[in-house]
Amino acid sequence: MPGRTYHDPLHGAIALDRADPTEALLIDLIDTPAFQRLRRIRQLGPASLTFHGAESSRFTHSLGVMAIARRAFDRLATRHRELQPHRAAVLCAALLHDIGHGPFSHTCEEIFGSHHEHWTRRILEESEPVRSRLDAYDPALLPQLSQIYQKTHPLPVVWQLVTSQLDCDRLDYLMRDSYFTGASYGRLDLDRILMAMGYDPTTQQLVVAKKGMAAIEHYLIVRYFMYAQIYNHPKNIAATWGLQQAFRRARELLALGKLSADDTVTAWLQGDCNTLPLAQYLQADDGVFIYHLQRWQQHDDPVLADLCRRFVDRDLFKATDISPLSPEAHPEVLEQVRRSLSHRGLIADYYCGIRVALSRGYTLYQRGIKLQTENGLQELSELSPLVKTLTQPLQRSWLIHPREIDLSAWWQ
Repeated sequence: MPGRTYHDPLHGAIALDRADPTEALLIDLIDTPAFQRLRRIRQLGPASLTFHGAESSRFTHSLGVMAIARRAFDRLATRHRELQPHRAAVLCAALLHDIGHGPFSHTCEEIFGSHHEHWTRRILEESEPVRSRLDAYDPALLPQLSQIYQKTHPLPVVWQLVTSQLDCDRLDYLMRDSYFTGASYGRLDLDRILMAMGYDPTTQQLVVAKKGMAAIEHYLIVRYFMYAQIYNHPKNIAATWGLQQAFRRARELLALGKLSADDTVTAWLQGDCNTLPLAQYLQADDGVFIYHLQRWQQHDDPVLADLCRRFVDRDLFKATDISPLSPEAHPEVLEQVRRSLSHRGLIADYYCGIRVALSRGYTLYQRGIKLQTENGLQELSELSPLVKTLTQPLQRSWLIHPREIDLSAWWQ
């Protein structure tokens, strides 16, 4: 039987061979409706309103993570044959790690309180096309995937390749998001990073050769800049906040019986989306929600209509950095904006607010990154002054408000 090839702008030809049972399983999982749905969910949510090229999907990212995981795992397993039985678990976990994402990706979690990890688990357990393929391959595979996502797999390297400080998920999204946003400082030396990765049989964990420290330092610097300059870009923060206000107003109007929406969006607005029936959750994607935003531009409620228009037409709110002010001054500035909005006849609750963004290049999350040295395994931040610096978080506070509100006079 023929295989499958996906031509990826980052990784080139991602070829899967049906003669390999694990790769045949990957093809079948990709073809399930739940995975195909990821084509309709943008990787960076509303970030394309800031970076016009940021229109790649969770589908392309998930394929990329699997491709990197295959390279990393196969290289390790060639040297350590005892890892070979875990190939299917690692590659499936890499491929399916984001299958639970809702509309607008992580922005969905901010707006609706959904948890994509929760939905990934439910999809693997409850979606018949996905579950049947996993069980047919090996009834023990699904429990292994759960162990990987919960970081409880008895072999730490198995879950570390998928979810850790140096995992295949991070490697792909940093490279992919850099590529599609045009952030040239986000280019990684993937080959050198993968060559630096190793396996320590004693602790059974993922480690890095000391000679690869510079490549890992670069990776962490890239991560720091991507969070500071891309993910926490003020326009992204403002676009997300405006979208949140639109759905908040829609939720309130629906409760009053003053809003029309299809069954899917109605269910999402009415209660806890984490308790929805699986079929109703899977019916939601970016297109479904953007269609409603377009419709609601003509709604009788002027607040909802205006908030939807602002998002659809990219008439975004402005995010002003108020970090230089003392924290005690933030509520005072917000109140000044609220009064100004009230004088203009606007309901201040929907048109201004404060958001705090945190950027950090490195943490000791899940064991951190261990270097192989002549003195044994050592934590990366203990050997690298640069990485030590990256452990310090950068926190910025943003005042969200309409662009027509000029704050310059208040800064004097």
